[in-house]
Amino acid sequence: MNWTTLVDPTLLALHLHDPDLRIVDARFVLTDANAGRAGYLESHLPHAVYADLNEDLADLSRVAQGQGRHPLPDADAFTARLGQWGIAPRHQVVVYDSGDGSMAAARLWWMLRLLGHPNVAVIDGGLAAWHAAGLPETDEIPVPQPRPAYPGGYDTSRTVGDADVAARLGDAPGWLVDARAEARYSGREEQVDRVAGHVPGAVNRPYLDNVADGRLRDADALRAELQPLLGTHAPADVVLMCGSGVTACHLLLAFEHAGLEGPRIYTGSWSGWISDPARPVAVTA
Repeated sequence: MNWTTLVDPTLLALHLHDPDLRIVDARFVLTDANAGRAGYLESHLPHAVYADLNEDLADLSRVAQGQGRHPLPDADAFTARLGQWGIAPRHQVVVYDSGDGSMAAARLWWMLRLLGHPNVAVIDGGLAAWHAAGLPETDEIPVPQPRPAYPGGYDTSRTVGDADVAARLGDAPGWLVDARAEARYSGREEQVDRVAGHVPGAVNRPYLDNVADGRLRDADALRAELQPLLGTHAPADVVLMCGSGVTACHLLLAFEHAGLEGPRIYTGSWSGWISDPARPVAVTA
């Protein structure tokens, strides 16, 4: 096993009993914070543990500090949780959610990458694809053998903060890519955050444009569409954002799948940007 972006459900099924495999269910529903865990308790992949977006993959106590709706948890808290799940550097980790990985499998994939863990992948098509293939599920809750905290901390060079974004507002277009739906990016609609619009200079690439039938599209097709968005910027100079730093990770997964490696994530994203009313906001007519 050496999966670093996506893994097909049928291939994963052949390795379910590999001792170096760790599976994490990251289902989450924004409108019902309990729905993901409830679904997990009802049925999940064999040996899978559950990761809660709000409790394990974010620290909501920091929302009031202007860090967006899903601030990163302290690295120590996250690495301790990985140890409780029995995850160590040698393990192949596979993450899934209900469908395309955007809620919140790609978030956990990215967080492990921040720790320098290369062998982590998202199930292509998620639980829906697993169901469609008729692969096994269970309601048994695993009890992982606890391990010490995962060694290391976040590589902060792969993240971007508010000041970094503000300093680049005058750069040529293509350095900042917003993964939200066009209606939210343009400012025509906003159902989640208190201010509509986008960071001046950002270009829009709705994450759903990268998906077909619940799976990431062909790598060559994605590259042909994503590369032109960047203008003269190399992928490593590009910053990805969304509403709160979750679906931006799915956009990063698409970039990596397409061979465009190196973009960074604006962790606070739109909800962090608008926490300061003095920051500029753009709308599209």
